[in-house]
Amino acid sequence: MPEVTIPPHKTGDFLVDYEEKVFPDVQAEPGEKALVTFHTVAFEGSIGLVNLLQATRLKKKGFDTSILLYGPGVTLGLQRGFPKLGDEAFPGHQNFTVRISKFISEGGKVYCCRFALQALYGHGEASLIPGIIPINPLDVLDIVLMHRKEGAFILDTWTL
Repeated sequence: MPEVTIPPHKTGDFLVDYEEKVFPDVQAEPGEKALVTFHTVAFEGSIGLVNLLQATRLKKKGFDTSILLYGPGVTLGLQRGFPKLGDEAFPGHQNFTVRISKFISEGGKVYCCRFALQALYGHGEASLIPGIIPINPLDVLDIVLMHRKEGAFILDTWTL
C-alpha cells in the first residue's frame, strides 16, 4: 500500500477557495420583482432550504421577493414543534419556521395554496406560520402569470 504523505485536514482548514467570485454581484434595479415557487416536501430533501436561502438572497439584492408554497410545498409553511409548537425536537427542526419568519419580517411575502393545505395535507389556515398569506388554488397560476407579466425573475423547482 502506498504511503499517504499529505497531512490530515484539521478543523478550521479551508478545502476550497471560497473567496473567489467569478460573476459580478448582480443587484435589482428599482421595482424589480422575484418569485420563488416551492413544490417540495419539508425535510425530504435540500431544495426547500436552498429555495429559502435563494429567496432571502434575492430579497437582500433588492428584489421585491415573494414565495409561493403549493402542492407539497405547503408543508414548509406549517407550524411545527414537539412536544409543543415551537419546541425543537431535533437540531434543525425549526429551520423552515425560522427562515420563513425572518423572510416575512424583512418584508418578503409568502403565499400558500389553500387546496393543498386542506385537501392534500389536512391542515387549516391556523396551522400556518404567522404572516403566511393563504390563497385560492386558482391564484397559484395567476401569481406566476402576474410576475411573468411584470418581468420578474421566477425560480421554479419541483421535487416528487
